[in-house]
Amino acid sequence: MSDSPASPPTPYERMGGDETVRALVDRFYHLMDTLPEARDIRRLHAEDLSGARDKLFDFLSGWLGGPQRYVEKYGHPRLRARHMPFPIGTRERDQWMLCMDRAMRDVGLPASLQRELHQAFYRVADFMRNQPE
Repeated sequence: MSDSPASPPTPYERMGGDETVRALVDRFYHLMDTLPEARDIRRLHAEDLSGARDKLFDFLSGWLGGPQRYVEKYGHPRLRARHMPFPIGTRERDQWMLCMDRAMRDVGLPASLQRELHQAFYRVADFMRNQPE
């Protein structure tokens, strides 16, 4: 028997694993594809969103504390470097956050987890900005 306390569940575990992460990603891209308020970030993506969906699912799985699929397939995420070719300013950050916040709500994540993830997502989304304001 180990004397170390059990690790608290990861956000990935708390939200229900693959099924919920996939639902979150699918809802996020549906919102991005249909909300007029998200048109600027939608324009930064290919017409077919299936590749982006798969990459975000792989990334979020690991980022949330689940399987490290993205790293296994593509190596270190290098998020800022991978997003550098796309003009990302405050408007794009806020549109991305709008879609993710609504997606978290729509898939029914508990309010406390939504608040926790909102803060974490915001830090990452803000770090992706590469345009002067």
